[in-house]
Amino acid sequence: MCLGIPGRVREILPGDAGQLALVDVAGAVRRVNLGMLETPPEPGDWVLIHLGFAMEIIDAAQAARAMSGLELMGSGPRRIRRRYTVAGLVQGVGFRPFAYVTAAELGLAGSVGNTAEGVVAEVEGPPEAVEEYGHRLRDGAPPLAVVNDVTATELPATGGTGFSIVASGGGQTRTLASPDVATCDDCLRELRDPADRRYRHPFITCTNCGPRFTIIDALPYDRAATSMAGFPMCARCRTEYEDPADRRFHAQPIACPDCGPRLELVLPDGTVSDGEDALRQARHLLATGRIVAVKGLGGYHLACDARDETAVGTLRERKRRGGKPFAVMAADLDTARALAEISDDEERLLTGARRPVVLLTRKPSTIAGAVAPDHTDLGLMLPYTPLHVLLFGLPGDPPGPGALVMTSGNLAGEPIAADDDDALRRLAPLADAWLRHDRAVRVPCDDSVSRHVAGAELPLRRSRGYAPLPVTVPFDLVPALAVGADLKNTCAVGAGRYAWSSQHIGDLGDLAGLDALTTAGRHLERLTGVRPELVIADLHPGYHSTAWARAHAGDRPVRLVQHHHAHIAAVLAEHRIPVDEQVIGFAFDGTGYGTDGAVWGGEVLIAGYKSFRRVAHLGYVPLPGGDASVRRPYRMALSHLRAAGVPWWPGLPPVAACPHAERDLLDRQFTTGFGCVPTSSMGRLFDAVASLIGVRQIAGYEAEAAMILEGMAARHGPEPHPAYVFEVCVPHDGPVHADAGPVIRAAAADLRAGAAPAAIAARFHAAVTALIVTLAERFREQTGLDAVALGGGVFQNALLLAESESELASRGFRVLRPHLLPPNDGGIALGQLVAGAF
Repeated sequence: MCLGIPGRVREILPGDAGQLALVDVAGAVRRVNLGMLETPPEPGDWVLIHLGFAMEIIDAAQAARAMSGLELMGSGPRRIRRRYTVAGLVQGVGFRPFAYVTAAELGLAGSVGNTAEGVVAEVEGPPEAVEEYGHRLRDGAPPLAVVNDVTATELPATGGTGFSIVASGGGQTRTLASPDVATCDDCLRELRDPADRRYRHPFITCTNCGPRFTIIDALPYDRAATSMAGFPMCARCRTEYEDPADRRFHAQPIACPDCGPRLELVLPDGTVSDGEDALRQARHLLATGRIVAVKGLGGYHLACDARDETAVGTLRERKRRGGKPFAVMAADLDTARALAEISDDEERLLTGARRPVVLLTRKPSTIAGAVAPDHTDLGLMLPYTPLHVLLFGLPGDPPGPGALVMTSGNLAGEPIAADDDDALRRLAPLADAWLRHDRAVRVPCDDSVSRHVAGAELPLRRSRGYAPLPVTVPFDLVPALAVGADLKNTCAVGAGRYAWSSQHIGDLGDLAGLDALTTAGRHLERLTGVRPELVIADLHPGYHSTAWARAHAGDRPVRLVQHHHAHIAAVLAEHRIPVDEQVIGFAFDGTGYGTDGAVWGGEVLIAGYKSFRRVAHLGYVPLPGGDASVRRPYRMALSHLRAAGVPWWPGLPPVAACPHAERDLLDRQFTTGFGCVPTSSMGRLFDAVASLIGVRQIAGYEAEAAMILEGMAARHGPEPHPAYVFEVCVPHDGPVHADAGPVIRAAAADLRAGAAPAAIAARFHAAVTALIVTLAERFREQTGLDAVALGGGVFQNALLLAESESELASRGFRVLRPHLLPPNDGGIALGQLVAGAF
């Protein structure tokens, strides 16, 4: 009963809702739609099944004429053969099994395999069925697949009735690897089912979930090219792997307790326990206030009970974390809801296959204060591996913590520990035990961090669950490597219409960070098949990433891209803006080397991919001592007060915080300019205002003061008091500059008059939003451009981004904001690729 070919009914079985399942005399099963039956069939009837699974009953003579002398289950009166090449995210996501099963449903012969071009399926059969097969490849792909293109090539028919998955092809790989995927509901049901052979198996996985990117050595994605190559399948796993009807058909990480990785717990004295004993001891350690290093998909976490103030404080001290918030993993969604406000959009982000850490508005709860001191947001995630689920416990397990701190296994600023021996050495001062397994991590990969702002996701750190998904760009790229910036580093490779960003690498302030960049870049090249002919770096002459580019370029040219141009270009590429189009770009961040040698960071650019023109910027103020002013926001507050003509009254918080000798030194520096660089940084202005109103005088981590300032303003809500106003100064030539002096003077006056710091924070945010709108309208009038791009780390600020987007849209602007990559330096490598192409 192939489509369009007669078959004789042997028996009738119940089908899915609205269908019947017919079994023919050869045992093949075909489903038909009840709603399209005029007369129910009976055993012995000859039937003809059409596309859409409608059916008509025919007599033996009609069947004989239709068969035209062919065998009952033969190929029909006419067969065609067609090759479908499917490009996109189609490896490691169950696409070959899907292609196989779809062919079987349609009665097609042929084959499917992974190649350098993507998934290639050759199918042969009736023309209608072959055509339907192409439609299903495009429109019915597995949930984790992303189909970018399907091309069809006609081939001569060769005959045959079978359909097989062929060995993966070689050649230069340009196919897309899948990110790691959170454990699916089917596997979770099996994990919790005492009757299932994978009950409590910490490495349960299937075609629809589990490790991908972090275990891949190279594409095509086959078991031999992953860290599962060292785990031969047992007979039962092999049967599942080879069964097209099984959920684990060609699932490369397939394993079970008989043939899969092994779990073990290692104590500082060298004592080792394994299996269920290891898990039981780890849960006991966590429940009694200890810190356990837990090996996950992309490396080690440091875990402790998030409700235990002593344990969290100890972890913070050992890790030298300062006041930087920890991420928390909640046992389930109900536990998460008790800890934070969760909208429907945030719930979808939290529970989706990618499982990032999601920044949410925290509720009063029993979470330890040391988890996120002084912050209104809490970074929450849900379990995304079977091991995480088992750590929280299944029914019948002793009670344990319902929320765990889960922070990267490293000291502050270091790359995450992923190798077992390295983790034992590096985490020895931090952990009380190591819960690990013998499946190697090929690609160290931190958790991703995201938030939902104004109707769309805003990534803050793009790593596990997202990398190495590519961005499709609107023009062809010369094969190139972009090395990113020094903070929040990622690198990227590009060729043709694709750009692949790496996982989060971290800061490049030491040799370990640079080694991580080297490893990530090489792996990305191997995974994508891109052989860079060009290396692209930041314009800053002192960046470690730029020095790395020169040292590793060999005989390839090194091209430099201005930092803020790259921020805007990244946003343009995300939105696939045409190559010759320009926008009004707002690039607001902490630090970027300007073409005039100043430290930029509050920039308005008329920009496209090919070039940019600086049309406005925040007014320059002195930046004394470079990084010292980043670590001590009171220095920037004193600089802005001096520039605004506000005396350093002893009662002002930054004046009181600055030691007398340092204050005298700063006074001389501001007078003479010695040791100062002019800066237009919006990020440093946020630091200055935070210091001015007493939020933070010493920053324990990047943007700490600005983040707390945002939280205060968001908690306060819209301020009915008139917003502060920047003075827009228009010189005879050169760019417009926005003088922050009036804002600083008004904020200082409000503070001295007794205004609440939160009210001042809200007024300041409103002033920055109003400045963006004012300048956008000014340059729309001058240029006719109505598209505005918002980029740079300052736009991590959800309040500022949402208000700016809303105000601009209400005035008829087309607003482009980051939604695939972070607005901070974690997304800048993409901008370097597309701007450096010219």
